[in-house]
Amino acid sequence: MNYSLILFLICLVTGVLWLLDRAVWRRQRPEGAPRPGWLEYTAGFFPLLFAIFLLRSFAFEPFNIPSGSMIPTLRIGDMILVQKYSYGVRLPIVHTKVLDTGSPKRGDVAVFRYPKDTGQDYIKRIVGLPGDEIRYENKVLSINGTPVSATPAGAFMDPTMVRPISRFEERLGEKRYFTLVDADVGNGFLLAEAFPFRDQCQRTAMGMVCRVPQGHYFGMGDNRDNSADSRVWGFIPERNLAGRAVLVWFNASEVFDGNFSRLGWIE
Repeated sequence: MNYSLILFLICLVTGVLWLLDRAVWRRQRPEGAPRPGWLEYTAGFFPLLFAIFLLRSFAFEPFNIPSGSMIPTLRIGDMILVQKYSYGVRLPIVHTKVLDTGSPKRGDVAVFRYPKDTGQDYIKRIVGLPGDEIRYENKVLSINGTPVSATPAGAFMDPTMVRPISRFEERLGEKRYFTLVDADVGNGFLLAEAFPFRDQCQRTAMGMVCRVPQGHYFGMGDNRDNSADSRVWGFIPERNLAGRAVLVWFNASEVFDGNFSRLGWIE
């Protein structure tokens, strides 16, 4: 559901009523008479709705995590805040960039419009920048020929999982975070889907290797063997970027159980 479009239409309707009230109807009411109830609950809310629209469009927007592809960093039900201006200030609805304020860095957790259906928002970790060679073979991630540091960090068990899975601490750029690798799953992801620049990817017996095109990024889920990502549906166009995930602020199932430990900044 396109909440930005819905909020924009509500702001448009209430804004028109607000202007009509200030310019016309207020002068026609007897002095000291209150606004009619229907107008109080429409035009009266316009300033607040407009402020929310601006905040969501240009500063921070809340998102909900619906899947386990980013476990253990993000879990199902996490409510997160996305910093909208991290990768440029864009006009709402049409997503046209009007001000360049930065670009993704390796290790960023980014929200973007799914390339195969821009009506859906996806979230992945950016591992490849334009021009990078991304190699994922035998479950080892390498960038431009250099393996990414990954230190074993014990087994991990999540309520959504049926058995423990190996956890690793990765270091990518300035980011330190955990990934999951399932030894019982093969080298995996066949590049069966068609996508732009698919000729920049080759499947090998041990995995795959891709060269990231200019103006695009390569994203992967931290739950490496349970994530449909750039290994499957291709590269993330720069124009699809929505912002950088910065904060986990709520998860009902955990908070109501008294667990606040995961609330905080996202690495």
